[in-house]
Amino acid sequence: MAIAIFLCTFLLISPATLSISESEALLKFKKSVVDSSPLHSWKPGTEPCAPNVHWIGIICVNGLVSSLRLKNLGLSGKIDIESLSSLSTLRSVGFVSNSFSGPIPSFNRMVLLKGLYLSKNKFSGEIAADYFEPMAGLKKVWLSGNNFSGRIPASLFQLAHLAELRLDNNQFSGTIPPPELPALVFLDVSNNSLEGEIPGGLMRFGTNAFQGNVGLSAPNEGPFDTDVGLYGTSSRPRMSRMHMSFFMWFLVAAAMLFLVMVVGIFAMKRRQETGDGIDECSSFQISSARRTDGVARGEGLASGSATSHKEPRKYGKGMEIVMMNEEKGGFSMQDLMKSSAQVLSTGATSSSYKAMMPTGMTVVVKRIKENAKIGKEQFDDEMRRLGCLKHPNVCSLLAYHFRTNEKLLVCEYKPKASLLYQLQLHGTAANSDLDWTTRLRILQGIARGLAYLHTELSSLDLPHGNLKSNNVLLTEQYEPQLSDYGLCLVISRSLASQTLAAYKAPEAILDHHISPKCDIYCLGIIILELLTGKFTSQFVNDGEGGVDVVQLARSATADDKEDQLFDPHLEQTEKSKHEMKQLLHVGVACTENRPEQRLNMAEVLRRIEGITVEGQSHDQTTIHVGEQSSRELV
Repeated sequence: MAIAIFLCTFLLISPATLSISESEALLKFKKSVVDSSPLHSWKPGTEPCAPNVHWIGIICVNGLVSSLRLKNLGLSGKIDIESLSSLSTLRSVGFVSNSFSGPIPSFNRMVLLKGLYLSKNKFSGEIAADYFEPMAGLKKVWLSGNNFSGRIPASLFQLAHLAELRLDNNQFSGTIPPPELPALVFLDVSNNSLEGEIPGGLMRFGTNAFQGNVGLSAPNEGPFDTDVGLYGTSSRPRMSRMHMSFFMWFLVAAAMLFLVMVVGIFAMKRRQETGDGIDECSSFQISSARRTDGVARGEGLASGSATSHKEPRKYGKGMEIVMMNEEKGGFSMQDLMKSSAQVLSTGATSSSYKAMMPTGMTVVVKRIKENAKIGKEQFDDEMRRLGCLKHPNVCSLLAYHFRTNEKLLVCEYKPKASLLYQLQLHGTAANSDLDWTTRLRILQGIARGLAYLHTELSSLDLPHGNLKSNNVLLTEQYEPQLSDYGLCLVISRSLASQTLAAYKAPEAILDHHISPKCDIYCLGIIILELLTGKFTSQFVNDGEGGVDVVQLARSATADDKEDQLFDPHLEQTEKSKHEMKQLLHVGVACTENRPEQRLNMAEVLRRIEGITVEGQSHDQTTIHVGEQSSRELV
């Protein structure tokens, strides 16, 4: 099979392109677009992956072009497939939110692609049924927001490795092909003109994935109901228009009356208790403002209860909370409003709270205060995407709430709070459990979780984006779970640059260049934190406080003084010292100033898992995750 793919690739590339360099190929592509001014950094005489050179939209791995991510640059014209095909290491092509038009280009000549992202352009016309047959390795296909018509290509539903398929908001018609997609975790064919019965194997994606297709029907049922409820899980026979209209008006009127009564009663109760209206923090009756998860920084809620705010904001329309995972019981917005909560962290743009639900489950609620341009429909889509993620070292999203100026993200609280909190307790009477073996296990779990995110969210510039020790939650057994991932999907670029840890990487600070290597930099900081036990200055917004662990580690390795760097609270043996030195070199390699000099995710995972934790053998499943990450990133 591999030989066949190689021969196919060889035959598709003309002799003229075999000798062309990466810079020549990309400059040839640049000439094919109408207005190439957004690609001003693509300059003749430079190489895209050379040190100290940054070509916008180019992602390099091991010094070779791996991904093309030209998003929202206003590009149009004819995409020169011949020039792109000559890039033998290119595995991901993205032209999201541009102005390319006409029929779909011949990307199927690029048989080694793993990601194809063409959403939000002006492509149109039919796609041949066998178009995707040569692209057996495809994992992500985004065609949404175009004007494609005709039947969905049957070859799309025969890609064995396809994990994510977005065909929504086009003009596809006909039936949905029978799927042969064992790896698929996300599907959206909404808002097309599809008809017929939905294949039974696809109903697991919920009704939201199919809404906006009047002719579709659920298996063994009547016409598919696109007027789905809050949770997007119901399908029922369609009523006549007259009865439906009357029924809907009746429901709306009853709901509004009930809502007015509830809000009125709640407001009266609040006035009696506090002498104030419903506050912007009325979701939570803050019982304590003390930080229980690390060092308190910033102002705002840290000074008292939520009722101290001057400007009240009422919860009017859209009081629903959308559950993503009800395995441990569901809850409503009313439950959150009534719950007692503790402040875990506060800042200018977001706050986190610990709250107890009526079911007894304790949750963490992240409240993002932002008047962002993202609409509810797009927010719902992205939350559904994150809700599909399942991994032992990734904290699952339980629920969310959307308002224009505020979003709530809810996940389960972990008994040991965060890694930062435990590191601060270490060496005190409160905690003596964070020994070297435990730290190594934690670090291996963090690496596995991050490798999973880099595979499943490989289309993002920042698959995690906010990796730091207070976003690593710990279970009772000190198993790490990553939280706060994927925020770059739902917040503006300006807010992200202020708040997300990945924007503290050197290249993000200097020239605003972000890539998955920013996550690697953040992982390196955590490695150095675990080794030194020191509070780092890298993520302090005002630049004051903490220690520059990166410079400290570089100096220690250069002067052969590694032993003096390690946390003095750790009991050290010859074996553990050797392991610490191995990890120190990984941490230094992850925090190189230039992203192209940093390790890639697959290599980081391989080296961290290469250190055997005492009494624990390697898990074949874990090794597979690393192999998968390697295949995705190289």
